[in-house]
This record gives sequence, structure tokens and C-alpha cells, in this order.
Amino acid sequence: MALVLCEIDDGVATVTINHPEVRNAVSLEMNGELDAVFDNLEADESVGAVVLTGTPPAFSAGANLDELLAADDPKRLSSIYAGFLRVAHTPLPTVAAVNGPAVGAGMNFALACDVILAGHSAMFESRFLQIAIHPGGGHTWRLRNICDRQTAMAMVLFGERLDGLRAAEIGLAWKCVDDDALLDEAHRLARRPARAPRGLTKAMKQTILDMGGITDSEAAVAREVDPQAWSMTQPEFKERVAALKEAISKSD
Repeated sequence: MALVLCEIDDGVATVTINHPEVRNAVSLEMNGELDAVFDNLEADESVGAVVLTGTPPAFSAGANLDELLAADDPKRLSSIYAGFLRVAHTPLPTVAAVNGPAVGAGMNFALACDVILAGHSAMFESRFLQIAIHPGGGHTWRLRNICDRQTAMAMVLFGERLDGLRAAEIGLAWKCVDDDALLDEAHRLARRPARAPRGLTKAMKQTILDMGGITDSEAAVAREVDPQAWSMTQPEFKERVAALKEAISKSD
């Protein structure tokens, strides 16, 4: 059985974590399949965005416990996080469609994506405290960057769990939608960058990520000027501006 499924439609790849018997627990085998899937997607110029979800009843319920117990040194621990880091480091725009529990290492898969959509069935839980293990894979850094210090403290140190509605209220999720509308909404979002020039969306994503280390206006302007100037030399910019001007002239 494939532990990672992939379908492509209208420039959007739907990548599904697929081991429902163990609630899509993260395993080394799954990570290897994810790596291969994302290699293929990044090499496929027809793909412009990715939706990541899980086969019901969970998004991902955490790490494979036997593999976690065997990971008794930093190198082995790093291998457990290789799959979600592959998602985190892809230049393609990514949307997490969280359709059930996203727990521990499984929550890292959601945190790895650029936008998180939560179904009403979603449940976000750090759970590292509950099994007496320190968080890993950049969990606390991503959670604090996406939300704030207090949210990271409440979830990691105090063991708070969030449903989809609460996650959307505090900004952990972009929005919460009905479960039966979750994938449709994720694809609606993903089609926008998928239909844009691929080089442009990659540049935009990298700029937004880089802005996390910039602290003043002048540096922010300087970071944007070169990619903006580059984008203006591309044929898509000239074509779309010409189409916009024509549409405006027709409306006058």
C-alpha cells in the first residue's frame, strides 16, 4: 500500500498521507515516499501548488512510537522529521487541509505548510509534554512564528488542544470550514498560485520567508526591489498589464 498518494488536477497536486490504520502516523517509510513525491512535483512544470491532507479519520496522529523509541541520537531523530521538513522546504505554495487530529510530529506537517485550513473535525495538539519528550523539528519555532509566544506556551508547555474553530480564531489556521467543503476550499486557494507564473510564486514565497529576519523598512524595500524588477521583465507581466488596460478601456 502506498503511504503517500498524489493526484494532479488543474495545476494543483493533492498529496494525501495514507496510512489510516495507524491514523497516518509519521514513519520513516512514509517520509521516503514523501521525499520522492515532492521531487517529482518540483520537477513537473505543470504543478503550481500543493494541497496536503490525510486519509480519514486523521490528518496525522504523530510519530510511529516504535521508531521514536529507537531514535536515541540526533541523527536518528532528524530522520523522523525528514518528511515534514521536505514539505516545509519546497518552493511550491502549500496548503494544509487538516481533516482530523494533527498531533505532535503530525502537527508539524500542518505547520510546514504556507496556509492551514481546518475542518470542523480538526484538532491541533502538540502532545510532546504528555509523553515527556522535548519538541523537535522546529515545532516551537514554527508555532510561535505562525501565532505568538502565548499560543506556543499554552499548547507546548501547558498541553492545550485546539479545535478547528479555535485554531482559526487565534491565527493558527487561516479559516475553519465544514469538513465536506475542506478540500474544495483548499483547492480554491491553491488554484490561484497554480495559475500564476511558477517562477513568480517561488520568488514571492522566498521573499515572505526572508522577511522573518528583516527588522526595518529600508531593508524590506531593498529585499523586494530586485525580484520586483525581475518580474517586470517577464512576458506574463506585460501580457497581463496589456489585458488589464484593454479591459479598462472597454469599460469606459
